[in-house]
Amino acid sequence: MLSATLEKLLNRGLPRSPRARQLCAALAGRSVAIVVPDIVRVRVTSTGQTLAVTQDDAPADAVISGGLLSLLALTGESAQTVIQRGEVSISGDSELAQSFRELAQLLRPDPEEELSLLIGDVPAHQLGRLARLGASLGARMVDTTLRNLGEYWAHERGDLVSRNEGEQFLRGVDALREGVDRLQARLDLLAQRRGAS
Repeated sequence: MLSATLEKLLNRGLPRSPRARQLCAALAGRSVAIVVPDIVRVRVTSTGQTLAVTQDDAPADAVISGGLLSLLALTGESAQTVIQRGEVSISGDSELAQSFRELAQLLRPDPEEELSLLIGDVPAHQLGRLARLGASLGARMVDTTLRNLGEYWAHERGDLVSRNEGEQFLRGVDALREGVDRLQARLDLLAQRRGAS
């Protein structure tokens, strides 16, 4: 069921993207396994014209393994960060894995468009607007909460240093470092003069 649904979603986007069709043709006969440990292993194989998705243990040219959210992040803009932090591991042909990642980015379904196939364009658009508004409000709430907690810990409890105090301290450290550097330069100059006489 999962593999059939995923296969339909991926292949539905192929006709809309010339680059995706080109990549699919270039990857003909190659496969990548996507593994969420202890949950699922899915193998995506390019036939040259479409993508075939199966849930099996057959060997693949590349294996991408990680948590579900980390794997989803690979199709976004933070992919390099996810890989650098080690949240996702890639074994086998890493260039092939990169090509499949690019293909996944190109074929990433638009939730609003997919929803419109089920309930129609206008309701899907309204639900999409509502979801974007909710996400925006949620992000602002998180930002406000974090700022309030930071101020509470800095001013009320005294566990953290406020931004102004921290910046003032760092400016003082920089001024002290510059003073020590000037003093060292003077001492070196005096030592040179003493050695010359």
